[in-house]
Amino acid sequence: MKKGFMVFFGSVFTVLGLVGVFVPVLPTTPFLLLASFCYVRSSEKLNNWLINHRIFGAYIGSYMKYRAVRKDMKIRAVFFLWGSLILSALLVRNVHVAAILLIVGIGVTAYIVSLKTMTAEMEERVSATEAE
Repeated sequence: MKKGFMVFFGSVFTVLGLVGVFVPVLPTTPFLLLASFCYVRSSEKLNNWLINHRIFGAYIGSYMKYRAVRKDMKIRAVFFLWGSLILSALLVRNVHVAAILLIVGIGVTAYIVSLKTMTAEMEERVSATEAE
């Protein structure tokens, strides 16, 4: 029964990670790491699928190995984050909601900026691992 719950929650986190690819307010990498955590404890096949997936694997592979994110991913995440937050604030036109969005934006930006940036050496190692 525990395996069933872990597969279920791993799948929920995978879907949330997928949504996070398109909705910058949702943190993609943490959801995918949670999915991997669940899959490791329930299904080796699903965990291997997630880690080796052509899209999801790029998000979590380097993070799991080096606790680092590519610089272009950090820039893209901050850009889309603020774009979606500003658009949301303009569409809602509520001062309280705008204040909450601003606080969330600052917090998420601080988190993204605080992540270690992958070096060229790390990139080469990840590329060599993927080629094998």
